[in-house]
Amino acid sequence: MTSMFWTRKRDLPDDVKQVLWSYDTTKIDLDKHRRLIVGQVLNYGSRKATDWLFEHYSQEEVANIAKTIPSGQWDKKSLALWSLVLNITPTTKASAMAQR
Repeated sequence: MTSMFWTRKRDLPDDVKQVLWSYDTTKIDLDKHRRLIVGQVLNYGSRKATDWLFEHYSQEEVANIAKTIPSGQWDKKSLALWSLVLNITPTTKASAMAQR
């Protein structure tokens, strides 16, 4: 299992690494950091990065994660696009507070 984990980390393409600019991508775990990866790729990723995202995570999983990202953390154009593509409504600050 450890060797597969390291292989998956090495397979992180440059297009995805670019949207994780403030993180040490050698320490990114595709399972543990999936929320971070999904949020960054949907907000800032290129077509290659989003293609990679959907090759590694199911559309249902991406949609479920995207729904939990507060609307204030979205780029407005990205939010408009992915809300339509994934048929989601991200949480608002008020609804996020109510869920606690």
